[in-house]
Amino acid sequence: MEVLEDPASGQLLLMEDGKPVLAYNYSTVEPGEVVARTSPANLKYARPRSNYIHPLIGPGGETLTLDWPVDHPHHRGIYWAWPEVEYGGELGDLHALQRVFARPTGRKRLSRHREWARIEAENFWEWDDRGPVVREVAIIHTTRSNPEGRFVDLEFYFTALKDGVSLARRGTNAYGGLNIRLTQVEEQQIDFHTGNRSEDPPGAWAELSGSFPGGETVAGISVFQHPSNPDYPGDWVQFPELNWFQPTFPASGTRYALAVGEPLVLRFRLWVHRGRMSERAHSDVWKSFSRVPPIGSTLDGS
Repeated sequence: MEVLEDPASGQLLLMEDGKPVLAYNYSTVEPGEVVARTSPANLKYARPRSNYIHPLIGPGGETLTLDWPVDHPHHRGIYWAWPEVEYGGELGDLHALQRVFARPTGRKRLSRHREWARIEAENFWEWDDRGPVVREVAIIHTTRSNPEGRFVDLEFYFTALKDGVSLARRGTNAYGGLNIRLTQVEEQQIDFHTGNRSEDPPGAWAELSGSFPGGETVAGISVFQHPSNPDYPGDWVQFPELNWFQPTFPASGTRYALAVGEPLVLRFRLWVHRGRMSERAHSDVWKSFSRVPPIGSTLDGS
């Protein structure tokens, strides 16, 4: 396993045996020619951005994620963002890139082992680019693949730098959290699972599968919520027409207040795999993930 920095694009690349696994766009990505093919109504969403995963590569070498879609130019592969960020009594939209933006600080740590590779990167959420209100540390940890696929573990630390910062879903009850926008999928199938709340804890996972461009067989991406997440298990949301699904945070009808000096920690596992996986296979992966301790940030200030 390798982790490399592309000096031209600023992307941080996770590789296995010289082949790409995923790219984390840490440096700011400009819209470029996207502006010319974006409708006037959507131009305000075609904004420079960073802090997202694209491309995510499938088991057959196919690209699973989509960046800069014309219908929603702010959608950006796999990204963690909220449509309602409140600060000082005003609302910004980290999801649609309005008023509040995740900006790279340049502080990062890249590490590798024969069996895994990891990215740890710091971003500040800037309010109108006048100053930071939240410190974020994102950890992306991927393992060597096996015949079924590979795991990508995501661990996020969000710490308020100012009082009065809170997060919410759109309208407090729609979408928001870990967003997954995939490329066009034929024979798409989306399945959600949240166990009975009498279970301690209930399992929570979802799978989107189908035939992706360039792939020779059906592939899927599953996402697992970790039971240590606040408000676990989060609701599931899907927009099949956009090849988009997510686990939401926080709970419906609420706003989650970030505390100065006390990070909100959210953890997820992605399973990029061949074919469609059974309920039993998903259950086994979730049980294993639920017992995995946090990676923990090594950047000072977390």
